[in-house]
Amino acid sequence: MIPIALTIIAATWAGLAAERRWPEQAGIGSRKALTGVLYTVLPAVVFLNLNRVEFDHDFAIGIALGWVVVIFCTFVTFFIGSRFLALERPQIGALLCCILVANSAYLGYPLVAALLGLDELGDAVAFDVAVGTMALLLGAFSVGAAFGTKAGETPRDRVRAFFTRNIPLYAAVLAVFAPEAWSPEWAIDASRVAIALMLPVGFFAVGAALAEGEDEEEFRFPPPLTKPTAVVIGVKLILMPALLFLLALPLIELPDSFLLLAAMPSGLNAMIVVQAYGLDLKITANALVWTTAIVVPVALVASFVT
Repeated sequence: MIPIALTIIAATWAGLAAERRWPEQAGIGSRKALTGVLYTVLPAVVFLNLNRVEFDHDFAIGIALGWVVVIFCTFVTFFIGSRFLALERPQIGALLCCILVANSAYLGYPLVAALLGLDELGDAVAFDVAVGTMALLLGAFSVGAAFGTKAGETPRDRVRAFFTRNIPLYAAVLAVFAPEAWSPEWAIDASRVAIALMLPVGFFAVGAALAEGEDEEEFRFPPPLTKPTAVVIGVKLILMPALLFLLALPLIELPDSFLLLAAMPSGLNAMIVVQAYGLDLKITANALVWTTAIVVPVALVASFVT
């Protein structure tokens, strides 16, 4: 947990400093890096990790409840963002992506291993693939196509944008039908290294997005706690895990790993979707910083206590 926390801090500060030093290059370069991850690294990671997952029927109810929670919280967030905050479409889309995408791989997996033990990691991966990965590929990419400024003007353009830019979705479909021999152990290990390398790239982009367009005198870090960020914190860190727990209580004994992953902060892959479709980078970066800043210290304390 300590290396993860230090990497997040260092990468974010590097992005902040780079944007202040090279305002013409840092933001553009970080967005190009995110686009490169979308079309190269992310499809390979999705395929290799999904191809080997075996879903146990015992987890079916927990996974179904996970989807109920994600869908309900997405609609709640849309209602708040459109009715109470009166946000513009790209801002609403960014808000929804922050709810749909969780930092399960970079933070959730290590936390499950540290707090619950390595034996619980298999359950965590199964839940993450069935709920988290699909929320990214189907939910967040759909939001990007529907609300983004780069997705076109007509419904046909936006449908086309969903299918042409969602390369990881095709990797996921291929992974379901491909034989396990297509994902050897060495390739899976390499994909997990790639996941680790995505962490500094993503938070560098977060730092650059936070500093972009800010004057020396006006810039603040951590960024101001805005109303959209407060909505993400309330829904992502409080409502989602609480609702999953309450729904499961009369039905099943919910695995601890499911509940832990439901309480993860907004994920870096939201930045990739936001960049690809033209949603609001500032809202996304603020939400990532604040939700991560809340969860990481709690995770550090919990890992030492256990």
